Amino acid sequence: MESTQMIRCLALVQVSLLIVSGLVHAADPPAPAKASPVRYKATESLSKGKHLVFIASDHEYRGEETLPAMARILAKHHGFDCTVLFGVDENGEIKAGESNIPGLEALESADCMVMFTRFQALPDEQMKHIDAYLKRGGPVMGLRTSTHGFKYGNKASAYSKYDFQAKTEGYELGFGHQVLGQTWVGHYGRNHQQSTRITIVPDKVSHPILTGVRNIHVQAGGYNAVPQADWNILTIAQPLMSMQADGEPDASKPPMASEWTREYTGANGRKGRVFTSLYGASEDIVNDGYRRMIVNATYWLVGLEDKIVADSNIDFVGKYQPNTFRGGGYARGIKPEDYNG
Repeated sequence: MESTQMIRCLALVQVSLLIVSGLVHAADPPAPAKASPVRYKATESLSKGKHLVFIASDHEYRGEETLPAMARILAKHHGFDCTVLFGVDENGEIKAGESNIPGLEALESADCMVMFTRFQALPDEQMKHIDAYLKRGGPVMGLRTSTHGFKYGNKASAYSKYDFQAKTEGYELGFGHQVLGQTWVGHYGRNHQQSTRITIVPDKVSHPILTGVRNIHVQAGGYNAVPQADWNILTIAQPLMSMQADGEPDASKPPMASEWTREYTGANGRKGRVFTSLYGASEDIVNDGYRRMIVNATYWLVGLEDKIVADSNIDFVGKYQPNTFRGGGYARGIKPEDYNG
């Protein structure tokens, strides 16, 4: 017995010496799980020669359902090459809100970045691609929770300035404020009790993004907005007293800005176009008017506003049956490749 214990002790000492010497490495933290990006190739006859990258990882509003559905429409009906990236867990399965989004190097060839994220604290090896894209002033679309798309808190990161509460001098309030025009402000309606009617600002009816857009009614409750001087406000949102399109307006909540455009400046001095929407939940895009606005905004972002037509095809590609949005309500056991096709 004593001999066996002696052998075990010697073995442990030998392993310890090897670790110290560098011949054997102590176990590193597990690397983030990998997952193949979902790619939808443009219908060749419609090709615009533009690459869109969609980034989905929010906790509640089912961005992981909204973005692939919109990407399929834009690829098949409008001729955009689309790459869709998701937050995934250690098994490579989609996990809403997970701060692990493999494939962000796709942004190197992107002509537009479409964000639907919330409270992300991505590893620096992933976040560096978003940082590089913004430094070159690439066009950005931000939906719903993307105003508070990053949250590093006490986590050390070279990119903590993107935090929605950042106090970094010259980049206060992070990505939301500096790029989209607003950080998180607060709710302006009760989810699942109050839907939202969105109407066009009268003097913006001729804006290309609003071509053919009408009768927007979304299921997500209102978000607060604090307009800034550089916003070009396109639409306003009225919280309703029911979930129906013909619901009575909430008299205690006058309309608030809901969609706007602006520009931000990349590190290279280039001005990047921005479209921000405070809506976009999985059930919101069922509305034809909202869906058309997102399609039109994509054209505008990449400088193809002269190609927008009022009756373009915005039909879903395949069956679209969204899950009702709620915290933690994402479908389990789904991998990015399940969205291929």
